[in-house]
Amino acid sequence: MEIGLFTEFQSPPGMDEAQAFDESLAQMTAAEELGFDSVWLAEIHFQKGRSVLSSPLVIATAIAARTRRVRIGIAVQILPLAHPLHLAEDVATVDHLSKGRLDFGMGRSGLPEHYEGFNVPHSESRERFNETLEILVKAWTEERFTHEGKYFQYRNVCVTPKPFQKPHPPLRVAATTQETYAIVGRMGVPIFIAVRTTPISDLERFIGGYHEAWREAGHPGRGEVSLIVPVYLTEDGRQAREEARASTMHFFRSIAEALSRGPRREEAVPRLLLAVRVDERGRADSPPARARLDAALRGARNPAPPVTRSPQQRERFGLDSRSCRS
Repeated sequence: MEIGLFTEFQSPPGMDEAQAFDESLAQMTAAEELGFDSVWLAEIHFQKGRSVLSSPLVIATAIAARTRRVRIGIAVQILPLAHPLHLAEDVATVDHLSKGRLDFGMGRSGLPEHYEGFNVPHSESRERFNETLEILVKAWTEERFTHEGKYFQYRNVCVTPKPFQKPHPPLRVAATTQETYAIVGRMGVPIFIAVRTTPISDLERFIGGYHEAWREAGHPGRGEVSLIVPVYLTEDGRQAREEARASTMHFFRSIAEALSRGPRREEAVPRLLLAVRVDERGRADSPPARARLDAALRGARNPAPPVTRSPQQRERFGLDSRSCRS
């Protein structure tokens, strides 16, 4: 199993932007020194008080210059907001500068503020995602190509450079809704899962849908599954909960606020706010609520959620890599 480090280049209230970049870049360098297999970069826009990571490919270039071994992943690039040709060139360039260490994760993002800020209707996100991905693959694998789509039209264009890795960097798609798991399985690409708005109890069913769709589409083998989990390490579980509590609750509140105007507000926001209320009252309204809070504040003696604790469970879920959220 591959173990990576996922980061949003956090910029909490009171931290200036220069410090946020310096601290997170130092973490990425330390990840290689500590033996992590990979580092993964989010793409986040318009989230003051949360992150400065709006340009993950630029940051990936900086990490490539500071490291020699660790793989550098994008988790994930928001395809509906990107210009396909610019993105194809940038990805290929980073792949060369890192000497083939780039992994390219893609997604749509459920945060309405992303789409409102760039004046792109969220209702177009799936169509734009599919068309942008089609153009990227053409740009990386064909000497010249023509594309006539709903959102983009190109005639006889030759995109350079082509990626260092052939035919292109490994691709991976993020999923947060049950419907998307099956879609990614039919596409025949590895999947990204973040345990923050999806309960652990739903994962086996959702991942099963991914594997089933993979098989029904006739893809060989079994689809790869990567899981992003929050981890905080100390010698004592109670100490881990207390030290991570403030930042974790701030994250839950920020995500709930960001999702509150989006398509997943009825599904995800009540769950996040319940975890906050449980923390504020110091007790659980129900065992599942305490389990969700514990999963986010888990200490060193029990660092992974239940789905990753044993080889049998990892096999059942099809887990191939796990990223720890910094």
